[in-house]
Amino acid sequence: MIQRILSALLASACLAHIVAAQEQSAKPGQDSQRAAAQDEASAAPFELSAAAFQIGPEDILDISVWKNPELSRTVPVRPDGKVSLPLVNDIQAAGLTPAMLRDQVTTKLSEFIPAPEVSVMVREVHSRKVAVVGAVKTPGRFELKSPMTVLEVIALAQGFTDFASLDRIVVLRQNGTTTTRLPFNYRKITAGAEQENFFVRPGDIVVVP
Repeated sequence: MIQRILSALLASACLAHIVAAQEQSAKPGQDSQRAAAQDEASAAPFELSAAAFQIGPEDILDISVWKNPELSRTVPVRPDGKVSLPLVNDIQAAGLTPAMLRDQVTTKLSEFIPAPEVSVMVREVHSRKVAVVGAVKTPGRFELKSPMTVLEVIALAQGFTDFASLDRIVVLRQNGTTTTRLPFNYRKITAGAEQENFFVRPGDIVVVP
């Protein structure tokens, strides 16, 4: 009888071990997604420095050619990412730094004038935007003039409506063809619990259900 009891206990323990192993093997995908989301949320805010800044649609550029005022222009970047300049016609600007665009304009103008001296300056930044949708008072797209947190962006949208689910907010962040979901619990933050009020990035969508 004792041997039967011990055998049954041993079999039960083995079964529990197998079930636990199966559950653990099913978690890596979820754990990796959660870890990736945490890494995204804890990453440093986007930079607006001259070296890192990339021109985007709707930005306003000052493009000057030394001693050639007729070739100098203040131009907006079109939705297709291009700008129009005398002699150069259409040239891609979005995705380039000001220095990269300067070099390309210089190369194009060299076909028409000797040794052109070109400068490119960003007059106005309008391409850095984040969207807030759902149960907020004024949903829409808002420009990021400086690094901003999720709370600051929600404040731009005039705060929540009466029926907002404050513990189910999510930030959607596009990385190439992959969309990362970053959970944000407003109740925990206001209660003093440990949750990072992380920085948003251009292109983020804050969804308030």
